Amino acid sequence: MAHILIVDDERSICELLEITFRKEGHRVEVASSGEVARRRLESKIFDIIISDIRMPDMNGVELLTYAKEVSPSTIFLLITGVPTVETAIAAVNAGADRYVIKDHELVDQLRRAVRQVDETLRLKNEAGYLRRELRRLTGQDNIIGHSAKMRAIFDLVLTVAPQSSRVLITGESGTGKELVARAIHENSSRAQAPFITVNCGAFPESLLESELFGYMKGAFTGATENRHGLFQAAHGGTLFLDEIGNMSSTMQVKLYRVLQEGKVRPLGCNEETDVDVRVIAATNRDLEKAIEAEEFREDLFYRLAVIPIHLPALRERRDDIALLVRAFLERFRKSMTKPIEGIEPEAMALLEAYDWPGNVRELENTIERAVALETGRLVSAGVLPEKVRYGTPVKSAGSSNGHVSIPEEGVDLEQYIQKTERAHIVAALEACDGVGTRAAELLKMTYRSFRHYSKKYNIN
Repeated sequence: MAHILIVDDERSICELLEITFRKEGHRVEVASSGEVARRRLESKIFDIIISDIRMPDMNGVELLTYAKEVSPSTIFLLITGVPTVETAIAAVNAGADRYVIKDHELVDQLRRAVRQVDETLRLKNEAGYLRRELRRLTGQDNIIGHSAKMRAIFDLVLTVAPQSSRVLITGESGTGKELVARAIHENSSRAQAPFITVNCGAFPESLLESELFGYMKGAFTGATENRHGLFQAAHGGTLFLDEIGNMSSTMQVKLYRVLQEGKVRPLGCNEETDVDVRVIAATNRDLEKAIEAEEFREDLFYRLAVIPIHLPALRERRDDIALLVRAFLERFRKSMTKPIEGIEPEAMALLEAYDWPGNVRELENTIERAVALETGRLVSAGVLPEKVRYGTPVKSAGSSNGHVSIPEEGVDLEQYIQKTERAHIVAALEACDGVGTRAAELLKMTYRSFRHYSKKYNIN
């Protein structure tokens, strides 16, 4: 039902319309003047405004102009007991959605107009819900993040999705490369066509060729029937080639030819078949280094990387960790039907301080494990893996003299210290319900020093 504001200096009109629309289930508010209505619009949003034109302090056209500035989507119906050509023209020019004369048909005309508006609003809300649900189930809403780096990726996805250009997605394992590929597909004109994935590193060379290009009966031992390949199966849609960096040199040559010609030749067949497929590839390898090492073809790289998208590691977007944790908690809490209400501040601080070499996938698995093991209402630090609780950048040697050992790859000590400081400040604030003075006392530092570190690490 609609939220309606009725504006008229005639009390009888206000009461009549209020009773009429309340009976039909709408939420109705009344204003006795244009000025009163203007103040309402400063703090509320209405679906429909029904206003008289002639009022003492602020006429209906002036109110209409103001309403369109502060709430452009609000439907505005102007009514008048003194209809003139001039007022009608002024109403239309100001953007009135309907112009109704105050006569014996006033209530019936307004009732029909409000029903039409209400039906339009219902359809818009329903369509919006369906779009959000579709995005939640299959598209970009599965990519969680509000950091600057992720917002830039969201914008890039929406920009490139309508095109047919090939995309190369790079990033460490577990960063969500397939989710990005699927989001590109779901936001493209190919969304109704197939989205097919294949892991190029999971097949031996001979099997990958038959999977991609298909084969004819008798092409090899065990080929008892003709079979379309994945390129043909994805015709009109998108083919996602995951782990493209693990493809053999021979298959790279064959894939390059398909991308260049737009045709595939099934094994055992002398004829080529046209295919219309958008190819999105992904890898966790540095393909430019692979090219230097002659492990990946340079010409294929440029065919694939028309639009490159690099996904940051989770440690490079720590601001998103809390958001991801809450999303995973909600998912696993529901799927396991456990009465978990949240996560303890200490546990969250540990999750935010950990480096997550397995990225989002590792975080997801960690939260699933924590929810499964937790017996209380809040996920505690005790159910987190030891590597998360004790960290991995600098490992204890286990000796009695308190020495530490440095990993073979080395350690960025300054970064490690900064992460530890930030994690402790966040944990202290959460333990003290956001009260900075108490958090400073907990960390045995002055409030001035606490404010310095909070500003340094952008902690509000």
